[in-house]
Amino acid sequence: MRRAAIAVSLAFALAQAGAAPTLAPFSAAAPGPALPPDWRIVTLPRIAPARIELAGEDGITVLRVASHAAAGTAAHALDIDAASHPRLAWRWKVDRVLAHADLMRRDGDDFAARVYVFFDVPEAELPWPERVKLRIARLLHGREVPSTGICYVWDGTHRPGTIAPNPYAPHIRTFVLRSGDADAGRWVEERRDLAADFRAAFAGRSAPVPRITGIAAGNDTDQTKESATAWFGDFRLETGP
Repeated sequence: MRRAAIAVSLAFALAQAGAAPTLAPFSAAAPGPALPPDWRIVTLPRIAPARIELAGEDGITVLRVASHAAAGTAAHALDIDAASHPRLAWRWKVDRVLAHADLMRRDGDDFAARVYVFFDVPEAELPWPERVKLRIARLLHGREVPSTGICYVWDGTHRPGTIAPNPYAPHIRTFVLRSGDADAGRWVEERRDLAADFRAAFAGRSAPVPRITGIAAGNDTDQTKESATAWFGDFRLETGP
């Protein structure tokens, strides 16, 4: 159950930070341990923390997350109408993928890079088993536990486009964007249609994509005991098609 705590830990960070209308850019800050306003570092109980800091890359400040048998995430609370900002864009880079990770297994739920997007799905729209688990989690940890989320990952083996429930948190869907070492070591641009991805990940759910309540970026290697470093450029919620 310790891995299921990531959603709870992120929820607390998002709630404490308060919702923001825009995403604070990393590029506007100086390299160092202090993150831009509204970004918060999130760690997990009894798991070694990743090293999270701002770093200079080609003269631009980016987020760097380095894990050695560790886990860590930078989270940013939001309150955004997905209909008005339907796309999320960012760039990311990893130094390597993980040789022993497997998103289908609890003991393999590690990634060289992850990006979470959390949505405010009405509890009544969740399947009954997930509704019960969410109610229990909220009774134990507070109403801020997110109801639903997509976790975009840089995987080692599964094909891009693979979608699977998180083995610890079924209300989170893992969505493989990159896989293998072919792109390791270079920056890759991403631009995701959040409405399309939400409907692909949660078939039969809300017709309009729910409000976006936060995003988070990081990596984790605590299960496989491997090492990986991920870099993230600025995140942008974009309007229009």
